[in-house]
Amino acid sequence: MNKICLYCLFFLTATLFLQSCQEDDEPTVTTAETADYSSEVVLDWVELTLKLTEETDGYTPPVAARVYGYSGLALYESVRHGMPGYRSLEGQLSSFNTGVVPDISEGAEYHWGAVANSTLKVFLSSCFKITSAENLALIDALEAYYTTQFRNEASDEVIDRSIAYGESVGVALLTFANSDGQEECYNNNFPSSYTVPVGSGLWEPTSADTPIPLQPYWGSVRPFMQINVAETQPVPPPPFSTNPNSVFYLEALEAYDAVINLTPEQKVIAEFWSDDPGNTATPPGHSYSIMMQILASEKANLARAAEVYAKLGMGVHDAFVSCWKTKYETNLIRPITYIHEYIDDSWTIPLPTPPFPEYTSGHSVQSGATAQILTDLFGENYAFVDRTHITRTDIDGSARSISSYNEYDDEAAISRLYGGIHYRAAIELGVEQGIEIGKNIGTLQFR
Repeated sequence: MNKICLYCLFFLTATLFLQSCQEDDEPTVTTAETADYSSEVVLDWVELTLKLTEETDGYTPPVAARVYGYSGLALYESVRHGMPGYRSLEGQLSSFNTGVVPDISEGAEYHWGAVANSTLKVFLSSCFKITSAENLALIDALEAYYTTQFRNEASDEVIDRSIAYGESVGVALLTFANSDGQEECYNNNFPSSYTVPVGSGLWEPTSADTPIPLQPYWGSVRPFMQINVAETQPVPPPPFSTNPNSVFYLEALEAYDAVINLTPEQKVIAEFWSDDPGNTATPPGHSYSIMMQILASEKANLARAAEVYAKLGMGVHDAFVSCWKTKYETNLIRPITYIHEYIDDSWTIPLPTPPFPEYTSGHSVQSGATAQILTDLFGENYAFVDRTHITRTDIDGSARSISSYNEYDDEAAISRLYGGIHYRAAIELGVEQGIEIGKNIGTLQFR
C-alpha cells in the first residue's frame, strides 16, 4: 500500500533480547528497549494528525492543542516501560493520579513499535470521530500498515500482546483526557451561553459571522500543570486610551504603520506563520510540523520521539489555556476595531482578524513555549529549515531557514504585527508568557 508519510527515514531494527532496567517498584519486561525502534511510526501518526486537524470541522487552535497534548502523553505512557530509567508522569500532572495507566504483564515481551501504533490509533480515531469517512479510512489503513510490518519482526503472540496493551493505554488516556469536560469541544467553539461584555476599550466582534468569541471559557480548562496558568499571567496591557500621546494609541499607530509600510518579506512572514484554521493544521500544528521535521532530521528513535512529543504537546496545550485566561480577563479591543474608529476607517490588513480578544497573542505564547521546550531538548542555536508550507500555492510556501528556536518564536510572534492582528505588548509579553510555560514543562521528572 502507499504510505502517507513524507518523512520516513529507515525501517525498524530487529528485536533484541533480555533488556530491562525498570524502576524497582515497576514490573520487569523481557523485550527490546524503545531506543532500538525507529520513530517512523510516530512521525507517520503525527503527519496524519496534522492532516486530520486541517480537514476536520471545529479543530480551532485550542481544540487542536488539546489533541496534541493528550496524544503525546498517551504515546509516552504507552512505551515508557521500554525506556530504561524513565518514569510515569502519574502524580506530577493535574488529576493524573497513580493507577491511571495500565501495567504491563510481568516478564512478558513487547514490541514497542506495535504498542505505540495501537495506542495512537485508539486515541486519534476517537478524537477525530467526526472527520470524513476517507480520513477515518486513513486512520485504519495506517494502523494496519504498521501491524503488518511489525508481524515480520516478532511472533504473533508478542504483537498481539503489544496491540492489546497499546489499546488499553489508549482507552485509559482517553478516559483521563475526557475527564477535563472537553470531549466534544470541537462542537462548542462559540457557545451561545456567553454574554459579550460591552464597554470602552473592550473586544467587539470583527465579523458579523462570529458575534460570539472563540472558546471564551477555555481559560478554565484543566492544564497539565496548574503552575502554567496560575503563575504565568502577564502584567495588564497598557491602559486603553484615545489620547494620541498615550502608550495605547502609539501601539495602535505602530500596528497601523507596520501594515501601511509592509515590505514584501514582511508580508511573506505574516502569511507563512498565519496558519489559519481550516486552511492549515493551526498554529500549534505548525509547532508540531517543526517537531516532526526535527525528529526526522535527527533520525530520532522511538524513545526520543515519545519524550519530545509529550513535552511539546503538554506545553502547547497549557499555552492556550494560559493565554485564553489572559484574553478573557483583559478582553481587549483588536487593532482593526480601534484603528477604524480612532485613526483611519479605510485601513485594511493582509490577514483576517481572529474572533477573540487581543491580549495576549496566542501565536506568541505557544511559539514561546515551543521554542523553550525545543531549546531545552536540542540546545541553543539549533538551525533548521521549516518546510511546513512547501506544498501550498496560495502563499509563498518556500522553506524558511531558521537559525535558532528563539529566532523562530520571534518571527512567528512579530508576524502578528505585520498582519495587523496584535499590538506590540501582546506580542512581546506573550512570548515571555510562553517561555515561562516551557520552563515549567522542563521541571517535570521524566527520569
